Amino acid sequence: MRVLVASFLVGAIGVFGLFIGSFLNVVIYRVPAGLSIVSPPSACPRCGAAIRPYDNIPVVSWLLLRGKCRSCNTSISVRYPLVEAGTGAAFAAVAVWVGQGWSEVSTSSTTGVDLVVGVLVLVAYLYLAAVSIALALIDLDVHRLPNSIVLPSYIVGIVLLGSAGVVSGDYGSLLRAGIGLAALWAVYLVMALAYPGGMGFGDVKLAGVLGLFLGYLGWGSLIVGAFSAFLLGGLFALGLLIARRATRKSGIPFGPWMLAGTWVGIFFGNTLWNGYLSLFGLA
Repeated sequence: MRVLVASFLVGAIGVFGLFIGSFLNVVIYRVPAGLSIVSPPSACPRCGAAIRPYDNIPVVSWLLLRGKCRSCNTSISVRYPLVEAGTGAAFAAVAVWVGQGWSEVSTSSTTGVDLVVGVLVLVAYLYLAAVSIALALIDLDVHRLPNSIVLPSYIVGIVLLGSAGVVSGDYGSLLRAGIGLAALWAVYLVMALAYPGGMGFGDVKLAGVLGLFLGYLGWGSLIVGAFSAFLLGGLFALGLLIARRATRKSGIPFGPWMLAGTWVGIFFGNTLWNGYLSLFGLA
């Protein structure tokens, strides 16, 4: 029964993620253009016809319409359903990850406090998953990380994770989160000042957010998440150079790799770090 309930919750959160992904498509398109994400309602960019509610069902509507506008038959990019499906999968993955952590600490003495903390942590990292997808695609599109998304993420992270730490009495996690925020922000600031062409101040501001979310989970998550960004970004850049798709002077958005590295740190950071320490007999 417990497994059945857990599976239902993961599925429900995944479906919720599909609808969040539909909203993210609006954010990804409108925020860089300086448009409102609320008004006007979604419409075909070519003919201007409003998207009907029954044509706005994540993934399903795109498939039924065969990737075309119902009014003018203009092709609709496959990226729209991919963002929706990807967000749904990301939300389900976060739910599974939080659920695994819950299972490790869950006992017959579990209290309402533990439940509140679990919900706060779940909401915090679901939020991070959503903004990660939006910021990664916006950075790939326009080489920019909008303040309107990055800066509110500090508030959301501090409120949700701060509340979880206070409710649980885990002040060590709050201290690590603060150190992570300050440390990654400072490291990226130094790099931006030392090499302005290779690192932007949008990356600096994003680094503080990611340091906050990584630091809350542990030193291993923080270290692995920070290192993974440079490893993944470096491998991607090397691949482009080998394929002659870029030169040493080409500008490559680093935001997506910061975000990808962060999720490596979130899901696997502490495990990888403990394994590394054990390899050298330091654990």
